[in-house]
Amino acid sequence: MEKKKTSFGSSLLLALAAFIWGVAFVAQSVGMDYMGPCTFLGSRFLIGAAVLVPFIWFRDRNHKAEQEKHFDAQEALPIGQEVQGARKNSAEKKTLLTGGICCGLALCSASLLQQIGIQYTSVGKAGFITTLYIILVPIFGIFLKKKIGKKVWTGAVIAVAGMYLLCVTESFTISRGDFFVLLCAFVYAVHILVVDHFAPQTDSVKLSCIQFFVSGVIGMILAFMFETPSFSALLAGAVPVLYAGVLSSGVAYTLQVVGQKRVEPTVASMILSMESVFSVLAGWLLLSQKLSVKELTGCVMVFAAVVMVQLPDRKKQEI
Repeated sequence: MEKKKTSFGSSLLLALAAFIWGVAFVAQSVGMDYMGPCTFLGSRFLIGAAVLVPFIWFRDRNHKAEQEKHFDAQEALPIGQEVQGARKNSAEKKTLLTGGICCGLALCSASLLQQIGIQYTSVGKAGFITTLYIILVPIFGIFLKKKIGKKVWTGAVIAVAGMYLLCVTESFTISRGDFFVLLCAFVYAVHILVVDHFAPQTDSVKLSCIQFFVSGVIGMILAFMFETPSFSALLAGAVPVLYAGVLSSGVAYTLQVVGQKRVEPTVASMILSMESVFSVLAGWLLLSQKLSVKELTGCVMVFAAVVMVQLPDRKKQEI
């Protein structure tokens, strides 16, 4: 498997996604004042999918027009090549659908765990706990037969120590909210690896749209099963839902899928980890949420571990 060459433009797209997600923690927290987690999740992802549909339609229409002009200028293809092209298109559609469903299931699971957890913990803590997926991505790589160096294990130890300071109380217990967000970090690590597998093989925007649709449908099914969604609640919480749907879902997740095409998954996860810093700043500026000295120390340790794990190896650079 060839190593991806990191693109500055792609890295910038991932950084923008991290900023949008960091602020989205505030929207998710405020949204819980109006509706349940399943209703919020289902609404935001269906909106995210709807935002991308017109873009996909206009883009495909223009692409089809260009192909027709090109085809008119050439002779008709032999029947054998037409059949081969049809089979290729069928295989690509199958890969796109499979990838969209897999990404959607992972995204829905991770987002639901995060949405439940954020009801019982602060925005800043939720952001940093979620960031642990950066450590988990290379560790999960073991199952994909990738070598894990001492740096990753050292970072994992530092991250665990930081998590202790950030989450564990003096009575040696972890809050319900922190626990759900911690589970979310594990599932987000899976989501990053699934996106890394399918993104290079498919249309990034369509993959993103399908995963939103799958997540949104599952979320709304769960909402009608376990909650009492209403139009008045959605209207009252329109601002946080629209931010999470249009920007955090429709824009940011698409930026992730597009950006990951030309960035290694570990490097991508390092850039995306900046959402934890943005979440603390957003929680402080918009919700007046503060962290104790102990919790801030834990944040610093977690972030230091995340950055250390993703720094390139000097020996590998020299080769």
